[in-house]
Amino acid sequence: MAITALHSASTGLSALSTGLDVIANNLANINTTGFKGSRVNFEDLIYQEKAQPGVENANGDQRPTGTYVGLGTRVSGTQINFEQGDFVETGRQLDFALEGNGFFQVNILEDQGGIGYTRAGNFFVNAEGDVVLGNTDGPRIEPPINVPDQTLRVQVTNDGTVFAQVPGQVDPVEVGEIELAAFVNPAGLKAIGGNLYAETAASGPPINGQPGEGQFGTIIQGFLEGSNVNPVTELVELIKTQRAFELNSQSIQAADEALQVVSNLRRF
Repeated sequence: MAITALHSASTGLSALSTGLDVIANNLANINTTGFKGSRVNFEDLIYQEKAQPGVENANGDQRPTGTYVGLGTRVSGTQINFEQGDFVETGRQLDFALEGNGFFQVNILEDQGGIGYTRAGNFFVNAEGDVVLGNTDGPRIEPPINVPDQTLRVQVTNDGTVFAQVPGQVDPVEVGEIELAAFVNPAGLKAIGGNLYAETAASGPPINGQPGEGQFGTIIQGFLEGSNVNPVTELVELIKTQRAFELNSQSIQAADEALQVVSNLRRF
């Protein structure tokens, strides 16, 4: 009966509402450094089997098809797109862009995993001289790097070695190395906000290495990696989601009208 259509359409509205939330978040972060857009994946629900295919009738003929009625849809998961974003030149000494695979590592709270992973390379030096990520909490880079007081210039090579030009020294002084992390399944990382991701069982443990070695990308100083959200694609998806939402609403209206007709049959 039409009651099945009501329930199926309601699952469509719920799933599409989640899809709309994800699209809105992508568009909201279109200018967020190192942001990676997400997409929603849907799956159909179980089916009512009203007739099996291949069943023989009295004449020995087989039914060519069955009769199945689906019960709607649901969100199977959200998938992060880790494609490279466009590079933006800033000229800042502590702005780093990763060209290729890998994540910067920073220290975060233990209940969030202890180590956070990010593609955002907007770093700063705090009051103690430690290099920290430029988000709200300012977590320290891991392994830690300390820039000496009165440093004139910071230089980072493509392989992640950090040098500081200090007064009284002719040659730059090496103050640390940037180590990167990679994952077998980066889509399994947990987004925790602040341009950070945390390790999960689905992502697998981090694989650490130096920039430019093996699977790891290189560091470009004076640049930032921008958001990889494509506004045109997101707007198209937004329109498609709107239209699908309207169609499911119409399905509910049609099912409701059909149920009203059925309920009015008792009057005749």
